[in-house]
Amino acid sequence: MHIQDCEVFVVGNPPPGFGGRYFIFVKLTTNDGIVGWGEVYCATFGPHVVATMIEDTAARFVLGADPSSIETVWRRVYSAGYGQRPDITLVAILSGLEMAMWDITGKAAGKPVWALTGGRVHERLRAYTYLYPRPGEGADFYHDADRSAEAAATAVAQGFTAIKFDPAGAYSAFDPRQPSRIQLERSERFCRRLRDAVGDRADLLFGTHGQFTASGAIRMAKRLEPCDPLWFEEPTPPELPEEMAKVARATSIPIATGERLATKYELARVLALGAASIIQVNLGRCGGLLEAKKIAGLAEAHYAQIAPHLYCGPVVGAANIQLATTCPNFLILESIQDWGGFHGEILEKPIRFEAGWVVPPTEPGLGVAVNEAVARAHPYTGDELHLEMAADPVLEFP
Repeated sequence: MHIQDCEVFVVGNPPPGFGGRYFIFVKLTTNDGIVGWGEVYCATFGPHVVATMIEDTAARFVLGADPSSIETVWRRVYSAGYGQRPDITLVAILSGLEMAMWDITGKAAGKPVWALTGGRVHERLRAYTYLYPRPGEGADFYHDADRSAEAAATAVAQGFTAIKFDPAGAYSAFDPRQPSRIQLERSERFCRRLRDAVGDRADLLFGTHGQFTASGAIRMAKRLEPCDPLWFEEPTPPELPEEMAKVARATSIPIATGERLATKYELARVLALGAASIIQVNLGRCGGLLEAKKIAGLAEAHYAQIAPHLYCGPVVGAANIQLATTCPNFLILESIQDWGGFHGEILEKPIRFEAGWVVPPTEPGLGVAVNEAVARAHPYTGDELHLEMAADPVLEFP
């Protein structure tokens, strides 16, 4: 058996667009007709440029390969063009292709991927959701502590035991910076209002996007500590974990990071420095399932836990589930609300979600398949990036 064909789908994510503007799915097919699905989480180039990159990489390294030769293909792609470093775009492309190879391998063996990568440790997986506005509420929801507190209470009533929010303000190409007093006070107010709304029924996950200098993040953390968040996410940019380690040493709040990092090499540095104790691997960017398993092993050796990141489509979500099912140091899984909406529609069978928990599938492979009719009916024709930062410095004053 060998991989014979690669097809890429750039799928527009219709309103409300939670999870990003589009999803990039990869379909690999073997010479005997087994189909494997993957997803690439890449925001550094336009999606149609990325699709061409995927096709080029597949033609060079994947077509003709045994789908179970995952280590060999991984090393060849990682070393492409005499690179051999964590190139975030190349590794994202590799992640989607590797994911699809695992899907094929599981289907050929008649087993879910989790059964081939260590076996099931968890019967069900704790999940959290970001707080999203209801239809018609508008973007000002994200700065409104009272409406966010209402949304948090609703999420807890649905069974969620943790909720994430990021009220600190916009992030820009000119960060890191010191938080303004407006941002400090708004963030503290959010934490207090949400803690009052959910009590001890749910953990608070305080998100930022690498906006702050280490000293600024420490100032922020001191405001948040009385509400005892489960984590302070990406308080400084990802490029200097030495700075993030300063924050980790200065606060009692666990530091979480990883969504913008790729491969075991970058995460090993984070762990060795003690920069974070919660690792947020995104399986569409970090290097794929096997690489994420290695990262989880490194984390385990440092008494750190993993909390797979998801701000993309449900195929990455399915891969996250396969990984989390096998990991002794799994903490919590990111979901986008209850995996419904377009995240459910784009799959032939939605991910199984039960009152704040995800139930790992028992079907062979990843346990999901993209509904190609839906994918073809929602092509993304724009050229915007999946996520973008503010192009100018962010200033907030009274």
